[in-house]
Amino acid sequence: MIIGLGAGLVAGAVVLGVGLVGRQEQPASGSVLVGAGDIAGCEARSDDLTARLLDDIPGTVFTLGDNAYPSGSLADFSECYETSWGRHRDRTRPVPGNHDYWTPDAAGYFGYFGDRAGDPAEGFYAYSLGDWNVYALNSNCDEIGGCDSGSKQYEWLASELRADQGDCSIAYWHHPILTAAETSGTDAVGPLVDLLYEAAVEVLLTASSHSFERFAPVAPDGSLDRDRGIRVFVVGTGGAALRPLGPPLPATEASDDSTHGVLKLTLHAGWYEWAFVPADGEFRDNGTATCHSVAGA
Repeated sequence: MIIGLGAGLVAGAVVLGVGLVGRQEQPASGSVLVGAGDIAGCEARSDDLTARLLDDIPGTVFTLGDNAYPSGSLADFSECYETSWGRHRDRTRPVPGNHDYWTPDAAGYFGYFGDRAGDPAEGFYAYSLGDWNVYALNSNCDEIGGCDSGSKQYEWLASELRADQGDCSIAYWHHPILTAAETSGTDAVGPLVDLLYEAAVEVLLTASSHSFERFAPVAPDGSLDRDRGIRVFVVGTGGAALRPLGPPLPATEASDDSTHGVLKLTLHAGWYEWAFVPADGEFRDNGTATCHSVAGA
């Protein structure tokens, strides 16, 4: 695993290449997964713009943490998040960020989302979306007893991945494992990255960097692996103030630090499409890819 720290500033865009209990089944028609992280604050209202995008995009909404600023309190959710992304709560599958844990035990986050956020002591869960398996994970490892081998989340994920072997899969959590921003990641998720890679999971969605980045498929150490690597996205563009990116990393395929928006993924049997949908800028990014199992065949 690698966390990149940009030394300089690059303006604009870079495009170098193209308590849920058990498994919840979603209808095959709901094959769209759309969302972002770093979302709502009462001081700035860019989350209103991204919420309007969601109004016109059907499907399941994901959040990538730091959902309600500044501290993820129930008041932050009620007064800031509810007025924008809150109208899509019934179709949202969230994960928590570090700001959500500024309120002890992320009580505001779990109180607001209820069963949709999973067990409050864990904050991770899985569901099916069309032909895909989706793993909503908690990268705040220190808050839930760790993420290394032997931890509850690690052992649960290992079991889920074994059961789902051979299917197209996607995972998401808050902290980035690759980014050109000067932001805080966490090495603690390394064992989870290893599990995702070994199971040939297609995509990992992250946030925390208030920007958009798309990386070529990578191995856990951040090196290119186009045969079986994980395609990593950073989508910290949900509404919080954007932050500058440093120079692109070796695996960078597209990046932008000037546009709020959401990432729309359309999950088909054996392949997927992605599209960054802008709310207040000109940057766009889209493409398609085939699942490892299909590509190998």
